[in-house]
Amino acid sequence: MDFKQFYHYCPHCGSTAFAVSSIKSMKCTDCGFSYYHNASAAVAAFITDKAGRILVCVRAKDPVQGTLDLPGGFVDYDETAEEAIKRELHEELQAEVTEVEYLFSLPNNYLYSGLSIATLDIFFKCKVKNIDLLQAADDVRSFSFIPMEQLNPIDFGLNSIQKAIQKYTKTA
Repeated sequence: MDFKQFYHYCPHCGSTAFAVSSIKSMKCTDCGFSYYHNASAAVAAFITDKAGRILVCVRAKDPVQGTLDLPGGFVDYDETAEEAIKRELHEELQAEVTEVEYLFSLPNNYLYSGLSIATLDIFFKCKVKNIDLLQAADDVRSFSFIPMEQLNPIDFGLNSIQKAIQKYTKTA
């Protein structure tokens, strides 16, 4: 569901005079409050083993539970994208990140609790201290390393991850 269909009342005064103002905003004609639905920042990592295979996770939760994914998640308040990817990799894989290299970013729509959240997904190439100590946790049901030539973007549940797999495998 688009945010413009989700919000029926002004979050400031409670008025029903809360209407679409632009493609990304709504405004209350009673109190003047404006709400902007800007993109949330998210991060994802490409991690390879010594054989050059890519670490791929299976999503433990919705949206798109059971599909393939790259490890990552949302950037928290007061956190850089680099800090977020380190935190997310620790939460999801118990990984100690030793290197973070920015690769590219892609827009995405992330369906959460019936609301379509616009995101800007930031992709990194990461190295971890000890790949043999990784453990699936948090939002990750399991993980494996897959040779790059065997990756099929359609197996990944999120659009931005599908596009990232296509982009990364063409340039790596």
